[in-house]
Amino acid sequence: MTEYGYFLSCEEHPPQALLEQARMAEQAGFTSLWISDHFHPWTREQGQSAFVWSVIGALSQVTSLPVYTAVTCPTVRLHPVVTAQAAATSAVLLGEGRFRLGVGSGEALNEHILGGPWPEAPVRLEMLEEAIQVMRRLFEGGEVSHHGKHYTVENARLYTVPDEPPPIDVSAFGPASLKLAARLGDGLVTTRPDQEAVDRFRRAGGGGKPVFGGVKVCWGPDREEAVRTAHRLWAVEQLPGELNQVLPTPAHFEQASSLVTPGQVAAKVTCGDDPEEHLRTLQAYAEAGFDRVHISQIGPDQQGFFDFYRTKVLPRLTG
Repeated sequence: MTEYGYFLSCEEHPPQALLEQARMAEQAGFTSLWISDHFHPWTREQGQSAFVWSVIGALSQVTSLPVYTAVTCPTVRLHPVVTAQAAATSAVLLGEGRFRLGVGSGEALNEHILGGPWPEAPVRLEMLEEAIQVMRRLFEGGEVSHHGKHYTVENARLYTVPDEPPPIDVSAFGPASLKLAARLGDGLVTTRPDQEAVDRFRRAGGGGKPVFGGVKVCWGPDREEAVRTAHRLWAVEQLPGELNQVLPTPAHFEQASSLVTPGQVAAKVTCGDDPEEHLRTLQAYAEAGFDRVHISQIGPDQQGFFDFYRTKVLPRLTG
């Protein structure tokens, strides 16, 4: 049976609000938390971008729910050694079985800030594979030296490690990344209810590994107002192709997003307060073979969303 968690958006909310959302999510009946990792928001209208590892430390003190990164990039902005230390500490703070490290090949928006080149997609996947190998060795607790194509590590050892290494889930969309996720990941992370992609992941070696999905909705009693909110804050999600991976600044995303109309958002994003629409959106993920789906409420009315899902949606999904 598919389980349902809440997706914390570091791009849209300050850290104190994220902690309160985590509390409300647990009270509403959600069973896990996803949290995004960005240096910049996608657009200036979103307006936030807290350091995810500080927020995870705080989450460990305010909720008993599992927390998964969705996703962090361990290849450019943070070296895989530093990412491994952050993940190991998070796993220790959260406790046994309550942390999963979701990783991906990143976006120029967050990773180009150090001034280096932004590699082509095949190179980014190559870097991600090497980073995963380095992190897995560090999670074992011994001393690691590594001289690879992309990373050098000398005499590194994590002294604060959980009893069991945290699972590493890999974000994937296209065929090449799905093969890598199936081969190296402990699970798959994606944001579309694409059964063909899930089947491709399983055929490539994913087998019985879990598949995790995420989706944004905009609950509100006035559907048209909800559409306007979703368009104002997340028109960026409707951009085609590889733009999300290659545009370098929030200003560039704002320029591209100006081509996205409210009608396009209304056609793609579940908005309003009709339980049937929300249920259909989530059932598409269940039918595509997802094990867990994380839902993010767009906009400020978080309490209304949690009340709605607690009373009108989750009981019909999990009852």
